[in-house]
Amino acid sequence: MEAPLPETSESLAHLADEIRAEAWDLALAVVAEGLRDDTIPPLARLGRIGQLGDMPTFIGELAEHLHRPRPERLHRSSQLAALVRDHAREREALGFAPRDIVTEFLVLRRVLWRLMRDRSAMLEASDVFVLEERLHDVIDSLVTECVVAYFDRATSELSYRARHDALTDLLNHASFTRELELELERAKRYGSGVTLVFLDFDDFKEINDTYGHRAGDEVLRRVAELLRAELRQSDLAGRMGGDEFAAFLAESDQETGAVFLHRLRRRIGELSDSGELVLPVPIAISAGVTRYPDDGEDAETLFAIADARLYEAKRANAA
Repeated sequence: MEAPLPETSESLAHLADEIRAEAWDLALAVVAEGLRDDTIPPLARLGRIGQLGDMPTFIGELAEHLHRPRPERLHRSSQLAALVRDHAREREALGFAPRDIVTEFLVLRRVLWRLMRDRSAMLEASDVFVLEERLHDVIDSLVTECVVAYFDRATSELSYRARHDALTDLLNHASFTRELELELERAKRYGSGVTLVFLDFDDFKEINDTYGHRAGDEVLRRVAELLRAELRQSDLAGRMGGDEFAAFLAESDQETGAVFLHRLRRRIGELSDSGELVLPVPIAISAGVTRYPDDGEDAETLFAIADARLYEAKRANAA
């Protein structure tokens, strides 16, 4: 159980009201100090509204905590915590480094402490102690939430990168295989079908040899976009390596794979005919299609059969 907070004196309540009334002016003082000597460099690139951000709101919340302190206001699940995390994400999107975002609140602490020092004559010694404690509690909470927001985003981004292919932004081999295994487990529970499409490019080596790997990478990216565009919300695609791609189509029937490939080949043909990519050969793909439960009940078996059918198709195309 949390210890009860000390009562707020009349003089401390009056100071809190003053801070609340001067929130905009105090926020402007934070901006001015942040601009001085390039203390917070990204501020100089913003207009006045952008420079202020949510600072007036934070000052108002701090004044409220000085006047009517509530421990839950500083908890991670509080509205204030959510607001400061949003502020940190918005600041980062504007080019603020984590250090810049934290510095904003440290500057706020200095600006407020100067104001409180100027008003110290109206406060009792006990008020000064309470004031300092509550000010530091709020600022420390704001700084902590900024750091948490940064690490939450960084962790999420690292997790995403670990699961996705850097060139095409599709799932990588390991992640796609894991997702396929999970989808097969769902299909077994609900008695539905899953279609696996495994494909690669015909004559892709000729594209790389003639125009270089940069052109080859652009072809892979563009076809990955077309592949993604053909997926339903329940489907997933991955880059298996090199010029090999795979997609699984959830809750599919016997015709789903063929229909999917027909649409994908039409889109690829339109891309080839558009002239956007000047290539030595038209973009063409070979594919192998398998389906759970008809061809196998696990990812390894479905991939093995799809791989064999892909090379059968490739030999037929080359004939």
